[in-house]
Amino acid sequence: MPSALSILPPSPLLILGTAIGYALATVGMKLVSQGHTNPGILLAGLGFLAAFVAKILLMRRADLSVVYIAIIAAETLLVMLYASWIGEGLSLRQTLGALMVLAGLAVVAV
Repeated sequence: MPSALSILPPSPLLILGTAIGYALATVGMKLVSQGHTNPGILLAGLGFLAAFVAKILLMRRADLSVVYIAIIAAETLLVMLYASWIGEGLSLRQTLGALMVLAGLAVVAV
């Protein structure tokens, strides 16, 4: 009989699931800020719930200090893509700064 940990999704999927959940919550908050209260609250709630569940499953198998950096990096990329998609993209200078921060996260995570 497989153990509970052996049937969990792989860590990269859980990291991505957590990041997607947080990114969806951010999109929901953006919707609320634009006056779309009900759909925004629903999306934010679902996003936080998804992130909550994925992060709990992730913490059962990995140290939070290691995976937290990966979650932040993935969430940052997702939110930056969304911001660009809605016309709130970064300038060249801001993009280069963000890439340096993400590179720093990658160095720390390895």
